[in-house]
Amino acid sequence: MKQKEILLFGATGQIGRNLVRILSKNNYKITAVTRNIHRAGYILKTQANPGYLKLVELKKFDLDKIDSLIKSCSICVNLIGILYEKKKDHFKIIHTDFPNLLSQKAHEHKIDKFIHLSSLGIESAIDSEYAKSKINGEKKIVKNFSNSIILKPSIVYSVDDNFTTNFMKLLSRLPVMPLYYNGETKFSPIHVLDLVNIINDLIIKDNNNLILECIGPDTLSFKEIILKLLKSIGKKRILIPLPYAIAKLSAKFFQSFPNPLLTEDQLKLLKYDNIKSGIYKTNYDLGFKTVRKFDEEIMKYSYNWRTGGQFSKPDNIQNL
Repeated sequence: MKQKEILLFGATGQIGRNLVRILSKNNYKITAVTRNIHRAGYILKTQANPGYLKLVELKKFDLDKIDSLIKSCSICVNLIGILYEKKKDHFKIIHTDFPNLLSQKAHEHKIDKFIHLSSLGIESAIDSEYAKSKINGEKKIVKNFSNSIILKPSIVYSVDDNFTTNFMKLLSRLPVMPLYYNGETKFSPIHVLDLVNIINDLIIKDNNNLILECIGPDTLSFKEIILKLLKSIGKKRILIPLPYAIAKLSAKFFQSFPNPLLTEDQLKLLKYDNIKSGIYKTNYDLGFKTVRKFDEEIMKYSYNWRTGGQFSKPDNIQNL
């Protein structure tokens, strides 16, 4: 049987790097597409076994190059996504137009499957441009290619994320922490290793024409997540529910930063629960149980924000 060749878009993010590692460990040949080989290539090369990873630079949507890449692969995986827009219509280009193009090419060249990473909890968020672009991308994929798998994870966390690490940084510095929508929004955070194991299993198995919600073993409110992060770094902070008008002003201020802490569009998304919807199957329905619990995993890297750093005593933290 011919060895499956994986074409991977979005390889340099936390999910992509971990996926490269597990796929090369399982002897898959991977072509990883990156916008800048010289900036990101050295990171990716350390994740794969020698000879299993090929890097291709693609700075713009070069249609001929994309066509050639998909024509040569067995499975295409798209992990590309953005959390905020730097240019007008950037959400649409990245989350709708690009998946539309890839799924069209997947159909044209009759590859084995196309796996696309979307987001959980976006069906009701009709006031969010991010959510609308993601939903429209899903619709295009379903229409274009029957052998597609759309994954909808909740918050994906690890030492390399931009969620738990950013909040631990803020909580270690700020005396107070605002709670948007009273901190009641619910999440099912999934560890990056659990998510890439799900993707690896879906590559191996015959599941196609599937929309799958990917959730972790815990369901936590935003307030509960903040409290767990505080405990893990050994800090106590005042948590203040923020009225929407003030929250909107703060988001307007934060989104002016080069790497925004919060945007107005993200504030809209925070209104909606990020847990299984009941509309689609979850990884548990297919037997892919997530085993990594939020409390235990964040303790493995939260020492970076504790007083005393790696030399802090976990016993003292647990007693807070």
